[in-house]
Amino acid sequence: MKKTLLTVGLLVLAMGTARAQKLTAAGATFPYPIYSKWFGEYSTAHPGVEVNYAPIGSGGGIAQVTKGLVDFGASDMPMTDDMLSSSPVKLIHIPTVLGAVVPVFNVPGVKDIRFSPDVLADTYLGNISNWNDGRIAKDNPDAKLPDQKIIVVHRSDGSGTSFIWTDYLSKVSKDWANGPGKGSALSWPVGVAGKGNPGVAGLVRQLPGSIGYVDLIDAIKNNITFGAVKNSAGNWITASIESVTEAAASVKQMPADYRVSITNAPGANAYPISSFTYLLIPLKGTNQSNRTVLKDLLSWILKSGEGQVSALSYAPLPQSLVDKELKTIYSLQ
Repeated sequence: MKKTLLTVGLLVLAMGTARAQKLTAAGATFPYPIYSKWFGEYSTAHPGVEVNYAPIGSGGGIAQVTKGLVDFGASDMPMTDDMLSSSPVKLIHIPTVLGAVVPVFNVPGVKDIRFSPDVLADTYLGNISNWNDGRIAKDNPDAKLPDQKIIVVHRSDGSGTSFIWTDYLSKVSKDWANGPGKGSALSWPVGVAGKGNPGVAGLVRQLPGSIGYVDLIDAIKNNITFGAVKNSAGNWITASIESVTEAAASVKQMPADYRVSITNAPGANAYPISSFTYLLIPLKGTNQSNRTVLKDLLSWILKSGEGQVSALSYAPLPQSLVDKELKTIYSLQ
């Protein structure tokens, strides 16, 4: 009888522990659709485990994880050396998927626009301010571009999507590199601001004559027209899983810490505004139970979750990178 009661007691205790296994995370909006799917499916497959993710932007995710307020963060922007060294919480980057940032536009009567790198940079610098500008017209001889003011839309919050966008502009324009530069939050020369990818998408949909930048999935989800971009090989490329995958192929040797930029990548069909997105994982955890769940979640994402990403317009990680990351995850304390 005592043995039975002891067994029941241990079972109840185990169930209570399972209910207490709640992971909290915050960060990038760019991968939110796939993260929401992954975390929901993982919780369903592991009763008693909750994964709560707040899509507050990469800047917010970095701030929360470095302060130890969440179990892990998420960012489209690799943290800098200074950011990593000054963080009280020591972190590693785990790439999860590949995605694209696309130039979206709302120009009445125009469905296709091709954007050269210099035109994108000068539009966001305010040097090109009308849709019938000669440089836009030169790249789009068949488009009936209106005599209409361009309304530039950018992010208001600290954003990894902004980092990807401005990282690209800094590579293709000296004026941009020497001016606003690259970053998750910066002083924009012109334009109006929207919060998150949904905020930018919403403003572009509402404002005729507008141009903005959002991740590919948000453009597709919101049915917003987006343009092709001239890549480093001189070809006009529309964002797709295949063109993002080719951009990733430019990385011949992945750095040990996984921090890498693939904007303006070489390759005949590489989409030039592509990027990895990352989970920011503390090197050590204080709650061993949650730590075990986190490691299992990460390995589940890489082994099972990667097969789901294409349906949401992300590109999956190369298998060689998955194998490398799994070794990193298994080594976590």
